[in-house]
Amino acid sequence: MLLAIALPFFLTTVILEYVFLKKRPNVVGHTLKDTVASLTMGVGFLGWDFLVKGFTVAAYAFAYEFRVVEMGDSFLSYAVLFIALDFFYYWYHRTHHEIRILWAAHVNHHSSQHYNLSTALRQSWSSVFSHWIFMLPLAAAGWRPDQILLMGLLNLVYQYWIHTEAVDKMGWLEWILMTPSHHRVHHGSNAHYLDKNYGGLLIIWDRMFGTFQEEDVPVSYGLTKNIESYNPIVIAYHEHAAILKDLWFAKTFRDGVRAFFASPASLAEEPIKYRDTHPHSAKATSQRQISP
Repeated sequence: MLLAIALPFFLTTVILEYVFLKKRPNVVGHTLKDTVASLTMGVGFLGWDFLVKGFTVAAYAFAYEFRVVEMGDSFLSYAVLFIALDFFYYWYHRTHHEIRILWAAHVNHHSSQHYNLSTALRQSWSSVFSHWIFMLPLAAAGWRPDQILLMGLLNLVYQYWIHTEAVDKMGWLEWILMTPSHHRVHHGSNAHYLDKNYGGLLIIWDRMFGTFQEEDVPVSYGLTKNIESYNPIVIAYHEHAAILKDLWFAKTFRDGVRAFFASPASLAEEPIKYRDTHPHSAKATSQRQISP
């Protein structure tokens, strides 16, 4: 049912954005292969999300059994949930940039060298296995699983429209909301844009925790080491494959642990050293985001 409603909406808005951006100079907008790859990743995400939804609900229900209070269905309850969920989303998003095995689940969303509404649909096929962990405190606090799922869906839907170059800066709203301008920074490859602006719906968390960056120069999109592939399997799992290779050829136990848990930023500064049996023993394989 959700897919039947969502796909026509997504396709219609992507087409409208394509037509609009064609009239703007110096904006690439869409390319066919890239857009098709992003749409394919979106369909795959819905499939994986459907498969694990039962487990996610069960996990929330289990945590809800230990709730501190009963939050109920008042307007205040939903308002607080709205803010609390975005707070936990900030930390979910941030850790998926700072821990490599989690980055492997998120990197595909940053793999496009274009920035448009279809990029929003380039969702992870494996973060569905980690997202629910960060939302468990909401259930333990006293919100029901259906309330968390509803607000989580609204938060995700909001993030769709900010993946565009069709909207410029939005005045005073830039101080409160995650806007297209703020999120363009998050997807940028410019050095000072890396690992900034993690919020989902609100930008206030980035301002509070020191990860905010204003859009001040044109954005270059993609990864520091772009994968140059439109194959959805490669897009979804290329960093997992890189981790396995690093684990297999790592010269020391420390490097083996770093291959799994270190931040992409630290790996870029101190590459993993391969054993001499590997022909590229001095080469790091981690694909850090060029920023989500």
